[in-house]
Amino acid sequence: MYNKNLIFCVFSLLFFLNSAKAEFIDIVAKIKPSVVGIGIHTPMGRPKNILRGTGFVIGNGHYVVTNAHVLPADLEKALLQKMAVFIGSGKKATVRKAEIVVTSDLYDLAILKISGSPLPAMTLAKGKFIPDGSFIAFTGFPIGDVLGLYPVTHRGIIASITPTVIPVQTAGQITLKILKRMRNPYLVYQLDATAYPGNSGSAMYDMKTGQVVGIINKVFVQETKEAVFSNPSGITYAIPVKYLHKIMKENNIKW
Repeated sequence: MYNKNLIFCVFSLLFFLNSAKAEFIDIVAKIKPSVVGIGIHTPMGRPKNILRGTGFVIGNGHYVVTNAHVLPADLEKALLQKMAVFIGSGKKATVRKAEIVVTSDLYDLAILKISGSPLPAMTLAKGKFIPDGSFIAFTGFPIGDVLGLYPVTHRGIIASITPTVIPVQTAGQITLKILKRMRNPYLVYQLDATAYPGNSGSAMYDMKTGQVVGIINKVFVQETKEAVFSNPSGITYAIPVKYLHKIMKENNIKW
């Protein structure tokens, strides 16, 4: 005869797992409208739209956060190129004009302001670090320049909280920016979930609450750049949300 306590425990566990799964499904559905593409719009160009990375909406629905390195360095005025935020997904996506409010090279963060009606905004967590082992997820556009504007969700855990010093193979790869960070490194999250090109700027959020706890920043690729697609052996990093709070406070942006 089966142990009643054991049967009760099994059913309780199954109920908990199904409940957690349903909650996460709801969170992802709620977050998707806040996820946007960041890129370049060329009215007379082919292609007209170039996707460079991911962003997410905060504040009053007019502000978008992304990585500073996602922003285009130069725009061709002769081609009427403009920095753009892409709203929606697939063929239904629309283009919004965007202007840069602030950028931080130190934290590799940027805040943009978009025109038009406000979009659903994500909620930022408070500025405390979350511990190793915490379950997180991020939704963005991995390899978006190839796959298009279709949001993809990855999940994992916080693997470590580590100084933001990127290893280099030779002394010739050490830049002035890297030297400055080596003298005064700040702490970032290392993840066990693999991000891809296009995920830069994605919101990293708590799987239970949906609150933003970090911003996907970069992948340290252990092999060649091409191998990241077929053999993703990179380590993913995320900028803690506390640094976004700092930038927003300095620029009087409400969250």
